[in-house]
Amino acid sequence: MKKLINDPQNVVAESVEGFVAAHADLVIASDSPEELFVSRAGGAVQGKVGLVSGGGSGHEPLHAGFVGVGMLDAAVPGPVFTSPTPDPILAATKAADGGAGVLHIVKNYTGDVLNFETAAELADAEGINVRAVVTDDDVAVQDSLYTAGRRGVAGTVLVEKIAGASAERGDDLDTVAEIATRVNAGARSMGVALTACTVPHAGKPSFDLGEDEIEIGIGIHGEPGRRRIPLAGADEITDLLLDPIVEDLAVTSGDQVLLFVNGMGGTPSSELYIVYRHARAQLEAKGVTVARSLVGNYITSLEMQGASITVLRLDDELTALYDAPVHTPALRWGI
Repeated sequence: MKKLINDPQNVVAESVEGFVAAHADLVIASDSPEELFVSRAGGAVQGKVGLVSGGGSGHEPLHAGFVGVGMLDAAVPGPVFTSPTPDPILAATKAADGGAGVLHIVKNYTGDVLNFETAAELADAEGINVRAVVTDDDVAVQDSLYTAGRRGVAGTVLVEKIAGASAERGDDLDTVAEIATRVNAGARSMGVALTACTVPHAGKPSFDLGEDEIEIGIGIHGEPGRRRIPLAGADEITDLLLDPIVEDLAVTSGDQVLLFVNGMGGTPSSELYIVYRHARAQLEAKGVTVARSLVGNYITSLEMQGASITVLRLDDELTALYDAPVHTPALRWGI
């Protein structure tokens, strides 16, 4: 294992320490290492719905990289690939509460769902109104190693962006939750792994993949996908990811969509744009308008080589909310 780390047990704490130092104008870290979370530097915005997300570390910039104006108010990083416990989630919820309630955005992994539910119950006991939206945009498998139902993957980024814009414009908690639910319902994703990743405290790859093999439908923790196949060209791999998305979302001629090509952490931008190029051409050949695009490493799996494709069906309101100003360490425009 070759990584730029010190003690594997201190990876998350030291990474967060460096992250908040680098972006001190935007974010701060909690005082307690036992209740570690990242929140907006200016504190909770009074009268605005707060947005909180989180989960196991190793997917950076998700979630802490999306704390800031137009997206999240707080993010809770657990140990690598392990859910945070309810205590830091509760602390982050309290820090994000500006009096208008708090929305939890939770990826559909059993540990995340259970711990966010517990934290919401504790917050409710303290008088904070909490709603939750669980993301489950992965079309690759119905159930997997860590989930009942579909996994929450790259569509989570779009939920955080669009729901964050809804909260920023002053929508109430019910409206922000409804918009987050609409985004999740209209997004589908699927990924591919070219290599495995290595969790620091494990010290070895999370799964075995032959030099000439790829895994279609991989999860963001290295969970098994649909099947393994020999390495193929980028266009063929793109079709294997895009076709199930188009079928499941029932995309048809005349639809407007956002096309999001995400890197798993170890794939260069040049290769992601090759995937984007073919995915866009395939959608346009079906009469679908790619109205918005996002390409880059936004929800990763440590150093895994691979990519995912997400397609989100847009309407005028969702497009306007996606375009709304955002200023976070990892995503920013319009400010």
